[in-house]
Amino acid sequence: MKRRDFIYLAGLGATASILPGIPLIGSPISVERSLERVDVSTKKKLADVGLNAARAKGATYTDVRIGRYLNQYIITREDRVENIVNTESYGMGIRVIANGSWGFAATDKMDNDSVSKTAELAVAIAKENSRLLTEPVRLAPQKGHGEVSWRAPIEKNAFEIPIKEKVDLLLSVNDAAMKGGADFINSYLFMVNEQKYFASTDGSYIDQDIHRIWPTFFITKIDSASGKFETRNALSAPMGLGYEYLEARPQDKIKGITTLYKDRYDMLEDAKAAAAQSAEKLTAKSVEPGKYDLILDPSHLWLTIHESTGHPTELDRVLGYEANFAGTSFLTLDKWESKKFNYGNNIVNIFADKTQPGSLGAAGYDDEGVKCGRWDVIKGGLLVNYQAIRDQAHILGLNESQGCCYADNWSSVQFQRMPNISLMPGKEKKSIDDLIKGVEKGIYIIGDGSFSIDQQRYNFQFGGQLYYEIKNGKIAGMLKDVAYQSNTQEFWNSCAGIADESDYRLGGSFFDGKGQPMQTSSVSHGSSTARFNGVNVINTARKLG
Repeated sequence: MKRRDFIYLAGLGATASILPGIPLIGSPISVERSLERVDVSTKKKLADVGLNAARAKGATYTDVRIGRYLNQYIITREDRVENIVNTESYGMGIRVIANGSWGFAATDKMDNDSVSKTAELAVAIAKENSRLLTEPVRLAPQKGHGEVSWRAPIEKNAFEIPIKEKVDLLLSVNDAAMKGGADFINSYLFMVNEQKYFASTDGSYIDQDIHRIWPTFFITKIDSASGKFETRNALSAPMGLGYEYLEARPQDKIKGITTLYKDRYDMLEDAKAAAAQSAEKLTAKSVEPGKYDLILDPSHLWLTIHESTGHPTELDRVLGYEANFAGTSFLTLDKWESKKFNYGNNIVNIFADKTQPGSLGAAGYDDEGVKCGRWDVIKGGLLVNYQAIRDQAHILGLNESQGCCYADNWSSVQFQRMPNISLMPGKEKKSIDDLIKGVEKGIYIIGDGSFSIDQQRYNFQFGGQLYYEIKNGKIAGMLKDVAYQSNTQEFWNSCAGIADESDYRLGGSFFDGKGQPMQTSSVSHGSSTARFNGVNVINTARKLG
């Protein structure tokens, strides 16, 4: 990296240090240049150079990924702009099988000679790796798709929206929060555009254009008398949408006790509510530990799904091949083979879906050229499947990959990553109010917070953003210092009700880490509001003295 690029990106890193996990990938690029596109025919010619060079050196399989990754970050605090950064990363990754083993190499020099040398290096690495091979790579069959394309069905490209309009939005959000009583606010807008081209010796040439957006803020309210403070973060979800996500319509609003939207987001209204709620949290009653029925909003439940279902059903974790960032898994193959492992109540149906509109993981094809789709993971409370890619499919007796292979950059080798994992809505017509009406002693939790889960993805603890006490079927006031504890099997077996499709919403992770060296991916988790009976709640307040 050039010195000027390092200084430019280091500024973002210093400003955004309170947000762990933000990847700083690429070099600075002007807004105007980010809107230019590389011609598909140029990418096809370069891909063919790589495919042919690898074949000539003895590769029996080759895939080429040409990626252009664009990122825009806008960061503000109170009445000022902290940073605006645009980055681009552009290059090619070549993966091969030679002598039955994988090899991979990458380059950002996009000329024929450099591409050929990179392909030759990938083959040389594969042949060297094969010396340690115990059994050859087995790929699930994959028919070539020919020349195809997929575009995220966005309405407004966020990169085309003027910077001033986006800055004005964030500053208006900050102003509304400060006028509402907040003492501090940081607001952010992150935008991603992945322009990806895949080619393989199976006969696929796939061009894809993927967009993601995440508006968020962090509000702090201080009690000047005691020095105590409370916070409330945005209830937004990162989404696989364009700038239209920030243009909420009346029909998008979910009826409830705070600002909740389906498929769209009103950042300004959420900031106003957050300022008032952070003040209310200062005087809220501290929770009494004990057993409670929990009503969990999708803005909270997505994280519990991610940690207790998404990670433990990753096949590489199940097999012990992967343990970084999330450990292995208690959902071992023997439980799946039994066909009767009781994961949850029979109303619990959890599915994987790489095609879900608006989701972070939405794509037409994965990074192995496999057409994406949907499959059941938990059905009627039973474990029925995992997440597998081409070289894992045979382990489960599958005839084809499930299409969940992904790399976060052209310079990274693709591997199994979590698809969108979601809880199916209830089949009966049921609203949030209907769920609350049936609760005598409970807590309604909105928004995600801190969490802890063991390395087998079994025993866990989760907090949130907002907590409301439920007494005799009615909201009785705000609580604080709440976290619930359970284990995955016990928790999902306590699921006693799920709201219907009209309440179904997506949450998700913009920067989910996995692997070593670490790669990040974006993944959504959908659900409707759900009820869980008799869950252990603890008080998280620190007792001094």
